[in-house]
Amino acid sequence: MSRPYEEILDGATLPRSAPGDRHEKICERLHRELAAGVAGLTGTQLLAPRTKVQITRTTAICPDLALVMAATGRLFLAVEIISRDDHHADTVVKKEIYEHIRVPRLWMVDPRYDNVEIYHSLEWGLVLKGILAGGEVLSEKLVPQFQLTVAELFAA
Repeated sequence: MSRPYEEILDGATLPRSAPGDRHEKICERLHRELAAGVAGLTGTQLLAPRTKVQITRTTAICPDLALVMAATGRLFLAVEIISRDDHHADTVVKKEIYEHIRVPRLWMVDPRYDNVEIYHSLEWGLVLKGILAGGEVLSEKLVPQFQLTVAELFAA
């Protein structure tokens, strides 16, 4: 069962609602598939869903999923599953934080439209590399064993 949680953004506490059932099913499915994909990789670590990640002294966020580099603990991939009634924090506020810290990969999973926005960090900021839907395959070069169609991710 989901619970409300909080994040700290520039010293201000941001209360977050408990994610809904569909959100949690998507999160569980994606976590399970990513965990299988990183099982044999020693250089990466998949954190538990919504593990608090300390960004600065005054900012701590809880991505729905986070993949970190094992040697440094540096965030490599952040996944945010957008909630219909609580999307501004993920799509605007936290996206700016991810851009500021230059997270190499950001996936914005949107159950409202059953699609996934893929962002890569480049020298001038986060760049939208694509929007995946339907039978398109969600993958990441760092995790070659991970492949999941977007339709499977959003399946009922």
